Amino acid sequence: MKRVLITGATGFIGRHAIRPLLERGFEVHATYHKRPALGGDAVWHRVDLLDSSATTELVKSVKPSHLLHFAWYIFPRDWRESPENLRWLSASVHLLTSFAEAGGFRAVFTGTCFEYDQSWGLFSESETPAAPNTLYATCKNALREVMLAFAKQAGLSAAWGRIFYLYGPYESEQRLVPSVIRSLLKGERAKCTHGRQIRDFLYVEDVADAVVALLDSKVEGVVNIASGEPTTVRQIVELIAAMLGAQDRVDFGAVTPVATDPPVAVANVNRLQFEVGWRPRWTLEKGLASTIEWCVELTKPTTNLKR
Repeated sequence: MKRVLITGATGFIGRHAIRPLLERGFEVHATYHKRPALGGDAVWHRVDLLDSSATTELVKSVKPSHLLHFAWYIFPRDWRESPENLRWLSASVHLLTSFAEAGGFRAVFTGTCFEYDQSWGLFSESETPAAPNTLYATCKNALREVMLAFAKQAGLSAAWGRIFYLYGPYESEQRLVPSVIRSLLKGERAKCTHGRQIRDFLYVEDVADAVVALLDSKVEGVVNIASGEPTTVRQIVELIAAMLGAQDRVDFGAVTPVATDPPVAVANVNRLQFEVGWRPRWTLEKGLASTIEWCVELTKPTTNLKR
């Protein structure tokens, strides 16, 4: 029996990972804390992963063969430099050691493309050095080093999924795609940077599916989770505007780009495609259309009918 414990299961990526886990034959045990459990065929466990004793008890009771760790501090206002990153680094190490002590076999944790030296532009797992420049990325990179070193010592099979730029339903409204969609849906102007940044975007359902495929494989070490396809921010915004018939309400150059953002960030996805055997299912156009549909549903007024 493949029994997986998935953390962050109500989050942006985690909520989309449950279905592919079930489809691959996993018995799914999912954690939640502040957000309500999603229901479905998963077994839900309410736990504060920052409470080490609660984490230990949970892992002991579930006895998972697999561990998929998404949970982290992601508050939009200060995720890059918040000291909470340090707490989550410590909590994640404890989760890993508890998993090993409970007899676990295979673990996949998720990181970020911001662990890489951003000056490279094209990021390869085997060639691009790590050079994180935020506390968030530094803590993620430190966890990667600890995880992979500990896995060798403990006899665990372990992989680290480095996630690039993603978008889709349930993303924070302050991020690029939902912020542009919401502004245009409201009849407002979408204020953007110059849009010349080249990025590697992947729809969130594909991101979740790729990480699950990595978990269900024997591939170890770092694996980029991305499309491998370069796309400019301007292309993304123009596609959204065209789908909403609002091409005349986009102001490029109205926002100053973040100084530390690289001009190019694209993944080498050879490991993901040829070792894991995974490729995207969603085109950019289809993913944006789905995201717009989700945002439209959110803007519809709700009515309370008296019976």
